[in-house]
Amino acid sequence: MASRKPPVLLRRPAPRLYLVTPVVANAAPLADQLSAMLAAADVAAVLLRLAASDERTQLNTIKTLAPVIQGRGTALVLHGQPELVARAGADGAHLTGLDDFTAALPLLKPDRIAGCGGLATRHDAMLVAETGADYVMFGEPDADGRRPSFDAIVERVEWWAEVFEVPCVGYAADLDEIAALAMAGADFVAVGPFVFAHPRGPATALQTAADRLSVSENAG
Repeated sequence: MASRKPPVLLRRPAPRLYLVTPVVANAAPLADQLSAMLAAADVAAVLLRLAASDERTQLNTIKTLAPVIQGRGTALVLHGQPELVARAGADGAHLTGLDDFTAALPLLKPDRIAGCGGLATRHDAMLVAETGADYVMFGEPDADGRRPSFDAIVERVEWWAEVFEVPCVGYAADLDEIAALAMAGADFVAVGPFVFAHPRGPATALQTAADRLSVSENAG
């Protein structure tokens, strides 16, 4: 069987969505949600966050969701766990911090996406880019749910977009942050828990998120 060439996250003329899943323990309900969501809006990548479990269970979860995601031409990126990427047929991994990113590179390059977030300083972001990151992410919450102020996130995205060619993902905590991140120069805007918890349903919320991107593009 021929190996599947993974999508590559490249800088785009217009920003695109980057969908972050809840922590997944049961693949079946999420598969149904993702099928509807990816039909409702253009999504560049899905960042899959797996619940702690044994390796076989995690591999089965990834392999259940992979066709739903990749069948739409969307990249499947694992949150951490670069050792599972090739075995599960995922397209890459998202690492947190410079040390984890550097350690994961031999497992991902040159054929898989290697992205990085959790970059507290500009210096760390630059080092990650120089080391071979396919993208950097700014603004995602840490393990305790804390994140920088939104003004600081926008400032970091603006700085990055002005100086660097490596694509940038800006993390939006709600619908109101999407347009500002896109106008600041983010190539991708990450949306996560608020989309899945939206009272009108995840597919409608994701379509609304895509509409906010369109508004920002027209405003620009």
